[in-house]
Order: sequence, then C-alpha cells, then structure tokens
Amino acid sequence: MTATLRHDWTVEETVALFDLPFADLLHRAHEVHRAHHDVNAVQVSTLLSIKTGGCPEDCAYCPQAARYATGVQAEKLMALPAVVHKARQAREAGATRFCMGAAWRSLKDRDVEKVAGIVGAVKALGMETCATLGMLTGDQARRLKAAGLDYYNHNLDTAPDFYGDIISTRDYQDRLDTLGHVRDAGLKTCCGGIVGMGESRTQRAGLLRTLATLPEHPQSVPINRLVQVEGTPLAGTALLDPFEFVRTIAVARILMPLSMVRLSAGRAEMNDELQALCFFAGANSIFYGEKLLTTGNPDVEADRALFARLGIHPLEVVLTDDHHGGTTVHADIVEPCDVDAAA
Repeated sequence: MTATLRHDWTVEETVALFDLPFADLLHRAHEVHRAHHDVNAVQVSTLLSIKTGGCPEDCAYCPQAARYATGVQAEKLMALPAVVHKARQAREAGATRFCMGAAWRSLKDRDVEKVAGIVGAVKALGMETCATLGMLTGDQARRLKAAGLDYYNHNLDTAPDFYGDIISTRDYQDRLDTLGHVRDAGLKTCCGGIVGMGESRTQRAGLLRTLATLPEHPQSVPINRLVQVEGTPLAGTALLDPFEFVRTIAVARILMPLSMVRLSAGRAEMNDELQALCFFAGANSIFYGEKLLTTGNPDVEADRALFARLGIHPLEVVLTDDHHGGTTVHADIVEPCDVDAAA
C-alpha cells in the first residue's frame, strides 16, 4: 500500500480529529493503521542512557537537569565495552533497535569520535541504531551517519505556543535546526513529544500538527506520557485522562500514516487495557526493558505476556544493502508514492 502524505494540516483540522466521538476516531485511526502496517506487529526498541545527569537545560519535566534535586547523579560517558554488553543483552531479549541517550545540551566535537565508535560497535551486532545527544551540527550529523547511525531522536516536546512554559534554555527553532541537519545528513528522524504537562487539547493538537507539517514526517514518533518526578517543576501536575492519551495516539496515526508511533515514557503507569487501546489506535512501537533513561519501564516478561494475550508479535528486522555498499537495518517504513492516506 502506498500513500500520499499531507504536510498541510491545520491546527483546526487536527483539533477536529481530537473532537470526534471516541469510537469514530479509533475506527478512522485503525483503518489508516491497517492500510499501511501489520496491525499485529510491534517494533521493539531498547533505550540505554550512555551519559546520565548533569544536563544544564531547564526542561521542567526532566530529572536529569542539574538544577533540580531529583536524586539523579551526573555520570561520565559509558565505556564502549559496557555499551556493547548492554546492546547484546537487549538483542537477546528481543529488541531490534538500540537507542542511546546522553544528557547533553549539545554534542561536543571532542565526543564525536567516541560516540561514533559506540554507534559502529552496536551496528555491528545487527541492530538498528538510534541516538539522542542534544543539538547537532551538520558536520556532526554526517559523521554519525558515516559511523552507522540509522536514527536520531530529537523531540519537539510540545506545541510552539506552550514551549516557553516548559523550557527556556533552548529555542524551538534550535530543535527544528537540529532536525534539519539530521535530515540533510540522510539520517532517519525520531521526533515526538510529551503530553500531560498541563497543555490544552489545542496545544496537543499543535504539537502533532507541527510534526506532521515538517518537510518529512518523522519515521518514528515517540508519544511520551509525562512521568512526574519529585524535584522537577512538573511534579504534581494533574494527570492526563487516559482516553485523551489514546486520542493523541489515534490523531498521530491519522496525520502520519507511515510513521512508527511509539509508546514511550509513562508506559509503566499504563495498565494492559490502556496499552491495548493504544495499539488498536495505531501505536506500533515500544521501548522494551526495565529502565527508560532514568524512569521505570514495564519489564520484558510483562511485555511478552501482554503480546501473547493480544496476539502481537515483535516486528522482524530485514537486513538490506544501503546505497553506500554496506548493510543497514530497515524495519520501519516504505517510502511513500501516491494514495491518499488521510482518507
């Protein structure tokens, strides 16, 4: 199935999707999902923090910010053998993508070669590679691509008009610029946001609309449900209604029909029924394992049991030759041609 992707969604159209009766919205989202994906396959990733804590940013949700007393201690960049050991464990547990996160505002030139070496070693295990290292320059993005990086994660976090309520140490345009460098280097983008930070439905729609009007839809769209951590400014924020979270997944699926929509942070607080609704609404990727950076994640056995109950299987990876003559792992998306996916 091919699709023509829209990049001209308006906030008003997106809010109108959110406002649909719940059953109508899920029906529409599931039809889009079924047209472009195996609805019983979920892509499985593992995320490892390779450099934890000490971040100079002031993101109001983040326990890794040095300015907040959250109990997270600043650590140095992990050594290559330790990262490879964790990647092997993830592969043996069934993960097909290994994501590496570092609590930096931006990648420093002095660290580029160290990170490139880690990426190359993980890629050699036959896994997809993803990194989130803060802001990148064009040269840094190209170096990581050459090392074997498949995806770069850089979230928009929230809508442009709510962003200033959450972060003051980095502009929205800084995030858009990094995404531009990543695309220009030929890397796939992993870009989403966080919901439940006190934003309105219109602002949730604004986040998804911004993602869907980028020059290229992100190949992976992580939807994070705020994990409230004591010591951060957002501790004590009113919890987002679970059905509103499902609506967010459904609207993301409709707006970005070919993207992998990932249940990310906050899954530990979701019961099996909520996760099942999210899978029906179009989520087809999860983080696997017991820790998601510095917050908890459902354990592997619980995920396997849920998959078995729902008849879901992990999405298999396919090794294909890339245009540079090496091998890379592509498990997500077929490039679009032309059928209206928004119907």
